[in-house]
Amino acid sequence: MTLYLSRLTLRRDPPNDALKALLDPDDAGRRADAHHRLLWTLFSDGRDRERDFLWRAEPRGRFYVLSHRRPEPHGLFEAPEVKAFEPVLTKGDRLTFLLRANATRSIPGEPLADGSGRRQRGRTVDVAMHLLKDVPRRERSAEPASAPARSQRAATRHDLARQAAEEWISAQGARHGFSVRDFTLEHYSTVTLAGYRGPRKGEPRFGVFDMTGTVEVTEPDAFLIRLAEGFGRAKAYGCGLMLIRRG
Repeated sequence: MTLYLSRLTLRRDPPNDALKALLDPDDAGRRADAHHRLLWTLFSDGRDRERDFLWRAEPRGRFYVLSHRRPEPHGLFEAPEVKAFEPVLTKGDRLTFLLRANATRSIPGEPLADGSGRRQRGRTVDVAMHLLKDVPRRERSAEPASAPARSQRAATRHDLARQAAEEWISAQGARHGFSVRDFTLEHYSTVTLAGYRGPRKGEPRFGVFDMTGTVEVTEPDAFLIRLAEGFGRAKAYGCGLMLIRRG
């Protein structure tokens, strides 16, 4: 199976600059949605085509894409820079990685009260949101929170997010042929998709980890399969692509 790793860059000419608010909005949710639609223009060759690519957005209109097909040329982009993605990996190889992921896990339902032994339906949760649910965003007070208090809460939230991310990527490695040797959580944020106008409780929101570090390959074939499929959820919105390099 041959995959293609592409670097795609939006053209910086005046017509594109005039469309910047549509192509690359400032709001994170609108930006994820716009980029999702934009990249489909390079790969969607029919109404029934299913997404078979992973992507990652970078600053200044640049994208990295891992795909089963070459991207089609498009007037909004510079000529695609494309190379075959066919890494030859062996057990024990160490690789640095860069991953933006929406990490989730399944939680089983509670036992039913009827004594039948059956359980309520389980649910899938964002690992960071689930861990952070008991950390208040601010104290209920008429006075604004002090700078030290805000800083402390931010530090607590980051530490818990890092814990959730490291546990999740380690579990991914155990299932998909690698072990984590070094890990850093660069950033954690949440994204609310554009167009939602309902209550906050039901909004389409997901967490995004930007993580980096070093992994050791334990099962090369399993690892390559997962690289092609991507990690976690929200793949349509720029999550799941792991970039790797030796050394």
